[in-house]
Amino acid sequence: MIDTGDIRKGSTFEMDGRLLKVVDFSHNKQGRGSAQLRMTLRDLRTGALTQHTVQAGAKFSAVRLERRHVQYLYPDGEHYVFMDTESFDQIFLNEAAVGEALKFLKEQDIVDLMVFGEEPIDIELPTAVILVVSETDPGLKGDTASGATKPATLETGLVVSVPLFVNIGDRLKVDTRTGEYIERVS
Repeated sequence: MIDTGDIRKGSTFEMDGRLLKVVDFSHNKQGRGSAQLRMTLRDLRTGALTQHTVQAGAKFSAVRLERRHVQYLYPDGEHYVFMDTESFDQIFLNEAAVGEALKFLKEQDIVDLMVFGEEPIDIELPTAVILVVSETDPGLKGDTASGATKPATLETGLVVSVPLFVNIGDRLKVDTRTGEYIERVS
């Protein structure tokens, strides 16, 4: 069992017959009464986001997920094809299972596939990925204002705010948890 004190971003549990992953949460304590936990949850089977509030001390059924290393191969219509790096089996996932990971995935990337029983449920990305800038405005000479940024579109279609010195073709390290620019890499 998982207690409300054990809830973290990325925690997975079962409630009302649904597999849920915590996207965001906050503790709310008002003057009188017990504390409440407000959670944004993603249904791992449908991809639907819901808000749910529970009293502090509530318990949830823990879920055991198996982790498998898979390689992203290509999109195929409504599905995305991954290959298990050990058995070489191909796994087809729908957009609900892949979710926001699409913004950071490019072909041949290795990621972790979370499996419940034999059912592929979720994709877990590394904390940072390296992507190439495909489109951005040029930085003008003399634009040296401290902290100035501009939007840049990366090879996966993700748009991030970057410093003015970043140009098309630069490789950037991007945080997959926040979608923010970390640094330029060579």
